[in-house]
Amino acid sequence: MRRIAMSVAASTMTLSLAGCGVLNATGSSTTATPTKGNDITVGVLMPDKINTRYTNFDYPIMKSKIAELTNKQGQVDYQNAASSAPTQTKQMQKMIDDKVDVIILDSVDSHAIADTVKKAKDAGIPVIAYDRLAEGPIDAYVSFDNELVGEVQARTLLEGLGSNVDTSDKVVMVNGSPTDPNAKQFKTGAVSELTGKVTIADSYDTKDWDPVMAQKEVTTAINKIGRDNIAAVYSANDAMAGGVVKALKAAGVTSMPPITGQDADLDAIQRILSGEQYMTVYKPYPDEATAAAEMAVYKVQGKDIQFDALTQDTVDSPTTKDIPSQLVQVNAVTKSKIKDTVVADGIYKVSQICTAAYKTACAEAGLK
Repeated sequence: MRRIAMSVAASTMTLSLAGCGVLNATGSSTTATPTKGNDITVGVLMPDKINTRYTNFDYPIMKSKIAELTNKQGQVDYQNAASSAPTQTKQMQKMIDDKVDVIILDSVDSHAIADTVKKAKDAGIPVIAYDRLAEGPIDAYVSFDNELVGEVQARTLLEGLGSNVDTSDKVVMVNGSPTDPNAKQFKTGAVSELTGKVTIADSYDTKDWDPVMAQKEVTTAINKIGRDNIAAVYSANDAMAGGVVKALKAAGVTSMPPITGQDADLDAIQRILSGEQYMTVYKPYPDEATAAAEMAVYKVQGKDIQFDALTQDTVDSPTTKDIPSQLVQVNAVTKSKIKDTVVADGIYKVSQICTAAYKTACAEAGLK
């Protein structure tokens, strides 16, 4: 059973919960005895450089929030594994050896990292799973409702196909990496919406979310199905959607079928404006990254009320049950929704989106 949490500002929730005494906890932010002060080190491990969100959004937001919460005394040790599970294991082991106070982990391979998570636990270092649910004794988890992401992608894809969509329409699925537990959930959610409405003519699980591999997979699908017989392409994220577009263009397609994505990358937003990509899923990174930073700091400082207020849900991994969690809501972004999502939230300025090549499209979409 999936449990969905509404994203609520921590300060508001803390006051209301503390005032009512519903958390069955003692103390407050001013009376609790912290296990650590502000002079803490937070290890942040990100999985890859293919998805620009990690460098451009997640890490900078975490770093800023940690500084704010620790009166600028907290330090961040940031590492990116560049899609290598062995590299991430080494990075995490070094953080354990360096005795960081807490680790925020976005795993490359959720299963392979489990032993290192246990080593952190044995060393007294809490681990907050971020975006992807790693195996092992995780202390908390913050992400999005991943099956819902797949459902939103598929529902919007069906909308893009129009009112006459039926089972004769062939859809190619380009799913995420088999080592990423989120990818399986995205796929499950999408398949649940597509089944019985269209034909899933071909489906691929793409190693490391590699756009080059995605391009090759869609080229294979075109050769098997025929370019004019592909009604839509489900791409699990924006980076791979770029590869999908390249494959279709190389096959001579000039008017793109509906193509999905995820992460609201800048180039994906521009592809949506130009009609090359139909939609992306915008996941409010400020909410997710801020929650992870707060969880990490509150956990090591012993601020149990604040920590509990952030983790009102629970999830299960293959190794650990009832992990305290927060699941943040997501939004489908089509051309008409760009202004009210990524622009309104300050993810991108209009000037960043509306470069010379997209001026006309921006004007048509009301982006000024």
